[in-house]
Amino acid sequence: MRPRLKPEELHARLIVVVGMVMAFVFALTVIGFVYALMFVTQPIDKQAPNDAAFIDLLSTLTVFMTGTLSGLVASNGLKSKAKEGAKDVEG
Repeated sequence: MRPRLKPEELHARLIVVVGMVMAFVFALTVIGFVYALMFVTQPIDKQAPNDAAFIDLLSTLTVFMTGTLSGLVASNGLKSKAKEGAKDVEG
């Protein structure tokens, strides 16, 4: 049997998994956004209402995902306090 993981190791794995999933969803959203803008044929005089609603939804989702990913990366720098016997590695 494998030994149980420490809470710090579980937290690190959680951050990595959540970050990877969110980055994948973000990449798919950006690809969809670019595809909708570049390769979907639009009427000459105006944009189709369904396409406008879709692009607005993708835009909102992209802004939300950008904020969430940046928050996840920023919060990763907040480490739990070192234990009393731990040595300081910085030097």
